[in-house]
Amino acid sequence: MKLKKKLSIFTALAVLQAFAVGSVNAQSAPQDDTESVKTAKVESVEVLKKEQPIAESEVKTGSGNASSSNPSTNGKETGTLTGTEATPKTDIEKPALDGGETTTNETNMGSTSKEGTTEDVETQVTPAQIEQPSIGGNSTVAAGGNLTLYMNSNKMEQDGKTYLAGQPMTVKNGVSYVAIRALVDRVGYGVKYDNTTKETIIISGDNELRFKTNSTAYTVNGESRTMKGPAYQQKNTFMVPLTSITQALNITYKVNQSAKTVVLNLNTKPVASFVVSQKEIFAGDKVDYITSYVSPNGLKIVDERWTGRQESFDQAGTYTISYQVQDSSGQWSDPYSITIQILSPNLPPVAMFTTDKEQYKMGEKITYIDQSTDDENSIAKTVWENNSLAFFEPGPKTVTLTVTDNHGATNTYSKVITITNETLYSFSDFNLLFTPVGQKFTFNGGEVTAMEKVPYTYTDEPSLLIRSNSPETVNTEGIVYKESSSGQTRFMIHHVNNTGKRVKMYVIVTNNNPNPAVFEQQNMGFAGPTPYATVAGKLSIDKWFKSIQTRADQKKEVIQPGESKLILTELNKTPIKEGQVISLYSDAYSDYTLDYNVILVEENKDPFETLPMLPVLDRDGVHNRGTYPNATRIITYDQLVGAQPARLPLGDNASDPNLAGTDPMAYTDASNAGNFGVLYKITLNNVAPRTLISFNPRGGKYSGVALVNNQVVSIADGNVAVSNSSEQSVLYRTGAYGESVTILFSAAPGSNLPVNLLFTPLPSEK
Repeated sequence: MKLKKKLSIFTALAVLQAFAVGSVNAQSAPQDDTESVKTAKVESVEVLKKEQPIAESEVKTGSGNASSSNPSTNGKETGTLTGTEATPKTDIEKPALDGGETTTNETNMGSTSKEGTTEDVETQVTPAQIEQPSIGGNSTVAAGGNLTLYMNSNKMEQDGKTYLAGQPMTVKNGVSYVAIRALVDRVGYGVKYDNTTKETIIISGDNELRFKTNSTAYTVNGESRTMKGPAYQQKNTFMVPLTSITQALNITYKVNQSAKTVVLNLNTKPVASFVVSQKEIFAGDKVDYITSYVSPNGLKIVDERWTGRQESFDQAGTYTISYQVQDSSGQWSDPYSITIQILSPNLPPVAMFTTDKEQYKMGEKITYIDQSTDDENSIAKTVWENNSLAFFEPGPKTVTLTVTDNHGATNTYSKVITITNETLYSFSDFNLLFTPVGQKFTFNGGEVTAMEKVPYTYTDEPSLLIRSNSPETVNTEGIVYKESSSGQTRFMIHHVNNTGKRVKMYVIVTNNNPNPAVFEQQNMGFAGPTPYATVAGKLSIDKWFKSIQTRADQKKEVIQPGESKLILTELNKTPIKEGQVISLYSDAYSDYTLDYNVILVEENKDPFETLPMLPVLDRDGVHNRGTYPNATRIITYDQLVGAQPARLPLGDNASDPNLAGTDPMAYTDASNAGNFGVLYKITLNNVAPRTLISFNPRGGKYSGVALVNNQVVSIADGNVAVSNSSEQSVLYRTGAYGESVTILFSAAPGSNLPVNLLFTPLPSEK
């Protein structure tokens, strides 16, 4: 390389230093490193020379007073960083509101300068002319804190040290250029030259950027991208647009116009973290550590170290554990620490129970007293075997109790009791007297039809029932019900998804009046999605009655003229999978007539946009749908009931006639078979002393609830249904005196009608 004769001795020394293979910590180069440079080749890839740390007095600038060793900028480039390749949007830091800093891309960095002289742009040269080569394929300089570049200057600052780039940061044709060698060394990446493709390569972990001289095209991991300006050679230094690197490698930066600096955010330390998967860890248990780590530069993680880690801890107590990782540049992450609590070894629970006696007669009530214990008082599950309230055959009876704590440990205890040959109560009398409320027992169901019917009459409360239950199984998107209503309205919605897709159901209300309308949701009972129709039906009634009691689900919506809104939104909160059932009961009130559409559509579709295109679905020919007025029946009976066996039929279309209504979509009359959706308010003002009130299904399996004297009573407890007409479920027993009893009942979707309320005199207690 020829040096100009006009170079000063100082300048010549600086040039020689720039060509030498120096250390990265600002130490002077060894004497033998000042020899003329030779290209180091590794499998046809040549590696480029690093920049050196220098004193600030050696900094080049783009001003007219710069040393002649600084390439000419023709005096036309300004100190403002301008031009851009693309507008970074997601990786640019927010600017500070004080101190004069602004966050920007190159578009906003200042005015566009003119291109320099032709002397500034060199033609394709050999690798040795592109940058000074050094030995080794990757940078060994570990990037530290933020890197500050100075506009129109080759000065760079990082971690309190000043470095000299091969050429100043330069603006050409509105594009800001930097010396690629100097930038990537400070960032901590590798840089190579490929003799075969004539490309300069930047390597950051698994990322690879390739540049060619005099080309605006470059590649990122093989994907071609375009720069606003071409890469070029200037005084043997390879220059590229700054944003080609920052955007490709997600480096954020700030521009400070007053200080004429660009600050690159180089948070290059790897980041380590870990979690312990167990919520609770007991002494002696193996600890499950799950680690994670990331390198902002994409470098490989090559090592890790722990402090305080043990595969298991022998003693209970508090332990702090720290974790660090090291990347391929040698940087360690900051320690990531968590504190864990090691618990004393879990002790299994102790199952134990006693009985009030050791020996019983047949038909004598047995009292079981659970005395199980747990060291944490956390018994999560209790399972009894053979714990009948009474036995009706003599001999020894083994009763077993198994308890499980919240850690899954179990313990079992068994006890043998003796049943004598004596009889205290018959099977029938015992069940009438002692079967708990909410539980069922078997009896001779054929006796029910011979019981006297309670000759009740009823009145109606105005309430319009909208029953959307056909097609019960919905095979395609569509409108399952549409109706208009004002005043008191009850919604009953019960459907199964059979579309083969995940869907949602919506109720859309539209106000076609010239005035605003008020829609008031008074209560809500919603259940599902679930695969079990009886479960959904029972739970929806249970929640509805509780909502009537608490009034916790009241809502009010104002619907403007011409406006449509979603109502009863519990219905559409959760997508319905194939084969799942939903069930809803809700009472509402509106002061104007409103139009309602109940629709089923794919879960991701907009219900308002889809509604005009939906077909009205046909009935399935089995289940019922319709609009029925007078959907609340008031039954008040003042005569004595319970002195003799009697029954009160509901949903039989005889004593309790079906509601008559219409199907507004089929333009036909409708009859509400079973009177599903009807709320019965039953008041029995004169129930005899010692009367059992029970529930007996007559149409098949039934699972639901009733509200008896303002208490929710299950029919029957848990997931147990009253299976047939030979079973009855206990609702209530009167005491030694006559009582007034109120019962609220509504048929649970998924169950069968008709049903009977039975009134049976209790036998005498012994």
